[in-house]
Amino acid sequence: MSGRFVVVGAGTMGLGIAYVAAGAGYAVELVEVDPPRGAAAVQRLGELWERGVQRGKLTAEEATANRARVSLRAGLAEVAEGPDVIVEAVPERLDLKRSVLREAEARRPALLGSNTSSIPIADLADGLDRPADFVGLHFFNPVWAMALLEIVVGPATTPTTTEAAVALAGRLGKDPVVVRDMPGFATSRLGVTLGLEAIRMVADGVASPADIDKAMVLGYRHPVGPLELTDLVGLDVRLDIARTLQAAYGDRFAPPPLLVEMVAAGKLGKKSGQGFYTWEGGAKQ
Repeated sequence: MSGRFVVVGAGTMGLGIAYVAAGAGYAVELVEVDPPRGAAAVQRLGELWERGVQRGKLTAEEATANRARVSLRAGLAEVAEGPDVIVEAVPERLDLKRSVLREAEARRPALLGSNTSSIPIADLADGLDRPADFVGLHFFNPVWAMALLEIVVGPATTPTTTEAAVALAGRLGKDPVVVRDMPGFATSRLGVTLGLEAIRMVADGVASPADIDKAMVLGYRHPVGPLELTDLVGLDVRLDIARTLQAAYGDRFAPPPLLVEMVAAGKLGKKSGQGFYTWEGGAKQ
């Protein structure tokens, strides 16, 4: 298989999407306007493939081929028209995503997707010339390990586009769920509800982050606790989502003051080395 897959944004999610797309045989163009961030993403991809070889998940030849499929672009203007897929994975801010999506649409992809985790697809589609070809493609972190792909069908998304998104999920090795366009969709509304309440419990001194997480892992069979998951997702990302949901559904999604304070202090979770846990070398301490 071949084809062209463009990812806009080389943060945690963009990097992960690029990883699985390259593994699925796509020629991947990773668009990042910040050169150091782009270079760091390419380096990180190489490290992930090397780790995969060490763990016996893929051969050295496969790792080399995957690495060769990824190229870095400094902007969408450097992307030739007609890719099979463009997915934006920029920060969860409406104006930024709209701007990126309009520029991405001008490259005339067959399928245009947003990795938004909470913003309605109808809002993101405002200003697009071809909203019928646009769909939500909500991946989960870490993308290479998480099986789920939440496909969000906007009011203008055609059945053909939805079918193409489901087929894409299969090629990427993901198990899709198809949901109707609502703020927070299905997964973020449920996941953020649990995460925000866990943060309130920390602020109230109910228990330590580790014990709150342990209770959910052992008592409810969650694979990871809500506070560790918040560290993995990023406290800043969780804050953006909470504010989006608060605007849509009211103060039941109001971000706890502790979350706001931690983000202001730069305690963003794993990516900053400190959140509800301390992280060193990518490992929780």
